[in-house]
Amino acid sequence: MTTDESAKNNGQSLAAAVAEKGEDLTPKKDRGVLKIVKRVGNSEEAPMIGDRVYVHYNGKFANGKKFDSSRDRNEPFVFHLGRGQVIKAWDIGVASMKKGEMCHLLCRPEYAYGSAGSVPKIPSNATLFFEIELLDFKGEDLSEDGGIIRRIKRKGEGYSFPNEGARVEVHLEGRCGERMFDRRDVVFIVGEGEDHDIPIGIDKALEKMQRGEECILYIGPRYGFGETGKPRFGIEPNAALVYEVTLQSFEKAKESWEMDTKEKLEQAAIVKEKGTVYFKLDLKPQIEDKKKQHSVQL
Repeated sequence: MTTDESAKNNGQSLAAAVAEKGEDLTPKKDRGVLKIVKRVGNSEEAPMIGDRVYVHYNGKFANGKKFDSSRDRNEPFVFHLGRGQVIKAWDIGVASMKKGEMCHLLCRPEYAYGSAGSVPKIPSNATLFFEIELLDFKGEDLSEDGGIIRRIKRKGEGYSFPNEGARVEVHLEGRCGERMFDRRDVVFIVGEGEDHDIPIGIDKALEKMQRGEECILYIGPRYGFGETGKPRFGIEPNAALVYEVTLQSFEKAKESWEMDTKEKLEQAAIVKEKGTVYFKLDLKPQIEDKKKQHSVQL
């Protein structure tokens, strides 16, 4: 028997073992995605929806013939979990894995490439076998500078998102280190969170959340309470924060092209008034310093 024939037979036996003893991961329990853990992970944490995951894999047909491998390319495969960037079986299977885990997945056609296949490698109605190693995963960077990292615990519904000016109803729980400093249901306007002692990082994250979504936000000082902190909550300057946020409901604000002339003027007045208030707040420390200097000179 040649080496290729031996590898092929080994692949067939592995696929048969998963078909016989694998755990059914499908929500419908239709045995469309079956899994056997070959090496337990080194962490209890699993990736969440939207996480950027890094994996190595070997892909074979049920008969043991290999059709693809990241290991052959010596380059991990990277994708965002739960975003439809890979076959359905992978979104289901990788979500069940722990960091460092290696598993075998057997994927029926309806959870792989279906009747269409994927030319030129995958024929119609092919059952696929994968060996997958979960190397690492990271939360989704919403700010592009690492200041707002999102990890989705429960995916929301629909295709609409709150825009600036939208009225939102949220439940939030804020932590600094191990201490919970804020827990409440609150209604506010996106873009005006700071008026309710809500950091700007949550405002920005809400514009990318779906109705019903529950997520964890890791917020750096720049998008949190900054250099001033938040004495009301006992938050020191430049503190990193962690919030669990659930977007319960929202009503989108009208876009500018949807407004009539009167509404546009009213909106402009609100923006101007808000800008003036923030401008005065920014100048207040400088004005106080000048008063003190003048008093000393006198």
